[in-house]
Amino acid sequence: MPKMWTALLAFGALGLAAVAAACSPVAALNLLVPRGGFHAVRDVAYGPDPRQKMDVYVPDGAAAGAPAMLFFYGGSWQDGSKDLYLALGQAFASQGIIVAVADYRVYPQVRYPAFVEDGAQAFAYLHAHVAQYGGDPSRLFLTGHSAGAYIAMMLAADWSYLRAAGADPAWVRGVIGIAGPYDFLPLRDPNLVTIFGGANVRETQPINHIDGKRPPMLLATGTADETVSPGNTARLAEKLRSFGSPVEVKTYPGVGHVGIILSLAPGFRGRTTLRQDMLDFIAARQ
Repeated sequence: MPKMWTALLAFGALGLAAVAAACSPVAALNLLVPRGGFHAVRDVAYGPDPRQKMDVYVPDGAAAGAPAMLFFYGGSWQDGSKDLYLALGQAFASQGIIVAVADYRVYPQVRYPAFVEDGAQAFAYLHAHVAQYGGDPSRLFLTGHSAGAYIAMMLAADWSYLRAAGADPAWVRGVIGIAGPYDFLPLRDPNLVTIFGGANVRETQPINHIDGKRPPMLLATGTADETVSPGNTARLAEKLRSFGSPVEVKTYPGVGHVGIILSLAPGFRGRTTLRQDMLDFIAARQ
C-alpha cells in the first residue's frame, strides 16, 4: 500500500491553481468539493486515544432511517488522516447517506491487530450513536480503501473483533472493499513483517477467516493496480461464494490503486462507476 504522501500528490493534481497559491494538496482537493447539502461533525471520539476519532458527514435534513457507512482509509497501516476525505464524505452525504470517516492507530504506535480492534470499536460507537444524526442502526455498511478495506474485511470475516467491542456482526448490512489486500502472503516489506508479526502469519489474512456465510459484499478493483493485486479480490470473492455469500465484483479497466479512490472525487467521477456502484449496492439493501 502506498504511503499517504503518494495519495496526497495524486490528490494535489486536482487543484493546480490552489497549489500554485501555496495551498497544501489536501486544501487543494477540499477547495473543489461542493459544500451544499450536508454538514460535517468533526473529531468525534470513539475511544480515548488521540487517533480514535471520526468525522461524521450528515445529510442536511436527514430523515430518520438514513443508511450509514463507516469508512477506513489506506496508508499501509502506517499513516493516513481522515482530514483527506472530504470528497468521499460529500460523494455520499450529498446522496442521503451518513458517512463516518475514522482515524485509527497505526505503526509504530501499534501493530496487528490493534488497528482492527479500533475498527471494531468505531463500528460499535457508530451503531450506538448514529440515530442522533438521523441514521438507522440496522443499516450500517463497512467500507474502506486499501489497508482500510483490509480492516473492514477483517471485521466482517473474523467476528471476534466486533463481539469483543460489544457489537453484533448481524449489525453489518453490507461490506464494500476498494482495492483491498485480503490474501497477500508472504510479506516482503520489513515494516509489514514487523506489523503483522512475521512474513507468513496466516491468521492475519481476511480470506483465512471465511468459514461460513458473510454479509453481502461489493468488491472493487482496477486492472492497473500494481500495489494490491486484483487477485486479492478474485480469490476472496471465490472463497465467499463457496459459502453462499452474495458478492458483487467490479473491475475497472486501466485504473490503478490511487486512481480508484480518486474516482470518487468531483471532476474525476467519470473515470469509474465506483460511486454509482456503491450507491446502488447500498440502495438495494433497504
